[in-house]
Amino acid sequence: MKLEKDLYFKKKILIYGLGVSGQSSLNYLKKNNFIKCFDDNFQNLKGKNLKKRLISKKEIYKTKFDHIIISPGINISNCSLKKYVKKNKSKICTDLDVFYAKNPENFIVAITGTNGKSTSAKLLYDILKKNKYDARLVGNIGNAILNENKISNKTVFVVEISSYQISYSRIFKPNYGVLLNISPDHLERHKTIKNYIKTKFKLIYSLKKNDCGFINNSDPVQKEFLKNKKFICKITNVENKISQQDNKLLKNSYFKNSNNLQNLSFILKICSKLRIKKRAIFKVVNNFKALNFRQQIIHNSKRLRIINDSKSTSFSSSEGLLNNLDKIFWILGGLPKKGDKFKHSKKNNISKIYVFGQYSSFFIKNFKNKFEYSKFRNLEEVIKQIRKDIQKEDKNKKINLLFSPCAASFDNFRNFEERGKYFNHLISRYKIKNVR
Repeated sequence: MKLEKDLYFKKKILIYGLGVSGQSSLNYLKKNNFIKCFDDNFQNLKGKNLKKRLISKKEIYKTKFDHIIISPGINISNCSLKKYVKKNKSKICTDLDVFYAKNPENFIVAITGTNGKSTSAKLLYDILKKNKYDARLVGNIGNAILNENKISNKTVFVVEISSYQISYSRIFKPNYGVLLNISPDHLERHKTIKNYIKTKFKLIYSLKKNDCGFINNSDPVQKEFLKNKKFICKITNVENKISQQDNKLLKNSYFKNSNNLQNLSFILKICSKLRIKKRAIFKVVNNFKALNFRQQIIHNSKRLRIINDSKSTSFSSSEGLLNNLDKIFWILGGLPKKGDKFKHSKKNNISKIYVFGQYSSFFIKNFKNKFEYSKFRNLEEVIKQIRKDIQKEDKNKKINLLFSPCAASFDNFRNFEERGKYFNHLISRYKIKNVR
């Protein structure tokens, strides 16, 4: 462990990518190391001190670096330093590795999965805080882990960790590794579903003898992968349901669909291991509010419920809502995920499908001869049409207007948050909540 504590001390380090995690790494390490930085979009960087640290490609090849701290968003197969990072792949690491090297004694829960990471991480964090833990929410949600301060040996970290972070990390080892689910995602980066699954399970394989891995053995993808596999750590299998006793305690309708019920079942298992009492858990659960743009109900009346699920980037992420709602007006579109397939079998609850954007044909081939659908150039056209369609519907039957795109947002938006805000803007602009 002493060796790991000195791993990032008095070293030559290249930080590749100056987003939130890259800049936090720079601030954390600059005092005791020789640090240089590179960013594919260096012309957009601000701040004199930051620009002083920049290094050219030519100089990178001349300098012998001990470590390359890489931003998770950088694809080493398709970046400015492609040849260099492939040649020095063994030196690649992340801000999570830096943190772990300096804080190996802190208790860490790392949560991954294709869907539900943010909701699960936030719920666990809320429960820990309510039960007087010094808990920190970091990773893809909350702060960059290296921006945290006033850390004691009792501080507990809840880390939302993506497949990209898992892939690039070298020494990061949580105490609890949580793998919620796996469905095809990020195949443009991982190339095959097999590679993607292996990357996710790398988190579980990193765990030590007394650590605990939480997996879902009823998930067909995980079940197939787990055949004849052995782990050093203890394994806790989590089902997609909760007990009847727990169901009686559950009052929050947000957790009544299959996706969120799965998230909750994992959290209950983790809290059981931590010996947190059930009533203390459900006090938080029943007051939990959806994170912005994640199955978020933005309007609910007798006539109409509007759900903003802009975070949905694949068919599997929308399945829970589609299975638990009736009379759905479903809006989807965006940049589709390679290898994604629609497996929804319940046909009579989806009244209309509104597909928008330049990749509409990808989605339509999944619905042809199965559902009623309409095609639109953009999201604004969809909302205009929906206003007309709602007016024609039976006023005694409640409509569920679901914006769950099943696609990445990068065709027209910077991220899913911007897309979600735009949807809310259109709902307000065209006064959809007031339609009679």
